[in-house]
Amino acid sequence: MTALPILWTFRRCPYAMRARLAIQSSGQQVQLQEILLKDKPLPFLAASPKGTVPVLQDGDTVIEESRDVMLWALERNDPEGWLDMPAEGHSLIDTCDGPFKAALDHTKYAVRHPDRNEAEERAKAMVFLIALNDRLAQSTFLMGPSRTLADVAILPFVRQFVNTDRAWFALQNLGPLSVWLDDFLASDRFRGIMVKYPPWQDGQDQVLFP
Repeated sequence: MTALPILWTFRRCPYAMRARLAIQSSGQQVQLQEILLKDKPLPFLAASPKGTVPVLQDGDTVIEESRDVMLWALERNDPEGWLDMPAEGHSLIDTCDGPFKAALDHTKYAVRHPDRNEAEERAKAMVFLIALNDRLAQSTFLMGPSRTLADVAILPFVRQFVNTDRAWFALQNLGPLSVWLDDFLASDRFRGIMVKYPPWQDGQDQVLFP
């Protein structure tokens, strides 16, 4: 019997969240192995010395970037058509992973970046969110009437930004973006990827996902 691929993950990491979302949608079953970032198991570090999640092990293949894990799953099976997306969607993800994520980190972890002005970094992040809001004022999802890879790749990071100061965000008048986010957070899809598992230990029973 062929062993299932292994997904090393951390529940709250937005990169790991989007990898789980794609695997969930694809129906490609994996062995889910939850880690603690402050106590990384040696087999995880042996697979990926850089020590960040998600990491997917499929036989001798090791995939260390979340977008590549998403493509790994959806190229096997894409029942919802998430890959049916114009190049513009990939550009949105690039902006999310680049300038927006940098501004998000400088806001969320402002104490680690004393050389940065927290209000200015929050304003930089808002440039991206306003652009998303403008799109969502015209359609249910970022690229039109159907959810695509862009939505699920970006949503976990928007969630993380909003959670830095929910009261402040509520005053920003981003109605369409808030509906898009809140619908996702209230969904069975989100609940399904956020089940709590104990940290992986050698010899434990397999945790199958989805």
